[in-house]
Amino acid sequence: MNLWDFLVDRREVLVFQGFQHASMVAQCVVAATLLALVVAVLVQHNKRAVGLATATTAVGLTIPAFALLGLLIAPLGIGVAPAVTALVFYATLPILRNAVVGLAGVDPALVDAARGMGMSRLTTLARVEIPLAWPVILAGIRVSTQMVMGIGAIAAYVSGPGLGGLIFTGLARLGGANSVNSALAGTVSVVVLALIFDGILVLAGKYTTSRGIRV
Repeated sequence: MNLWDFLVDRREVLVFQGFQHASMVAQCVVAATLLALVVAVLVQHNKRAVGLATATTAVGLTIPAFALLGLLIAPLGIGVAPAVTALVFYATLPILRNAVVGLAGVDPALVDAARGMGMSRLTTLARVEIPLAWPVILAGIRVSTQMVMGIGAIAAYVSGPGLGGLIFTGLARLGGANSVNSALAGTVSVVVLALIFDGILVLAGKYTTSRGIRV
């Protein structure tokens, strides 16, 4: 059976696992974005805390995904829990780094002007600081999404949901019938999803970034 026939024959499985993969990545990136923004806001006025946050993101990115997933088996078992925990962890790192940099790059004079107009701290943050830092934050979200899209496939190592199951099944049966087709189908599907997600984020950036900032 060639690859095309394999895709047609397994289309229902591909659609189901593709939806699982996309849903897992999307939810983890949203959770990571909220977590990263909260941490960035809390540390932005403390140089030591900013340095610690930046160093943590650098160290965190050096941890191999297989190693972290293996460590999470003991406390969380196998399945969705360790997969989601690992994805949120890795997704948070680039977003946090960019959020810290983006908020630090906001002109203090603009913040002072907003406060002088009577805006509260939260209002200034929501209407001035985050919108100005948004392009940098969004760049981190794009990097994070592409990274965890691939790590999501590796999560099949702990029986996580998604397209990784097809890849690992194919690799485990190399030499058997359709083993290569299975691995290729899972890999190509992950790449297609990554391109779709990146296109969505590019459009989101276009419509959520102030026109003045884009210019």
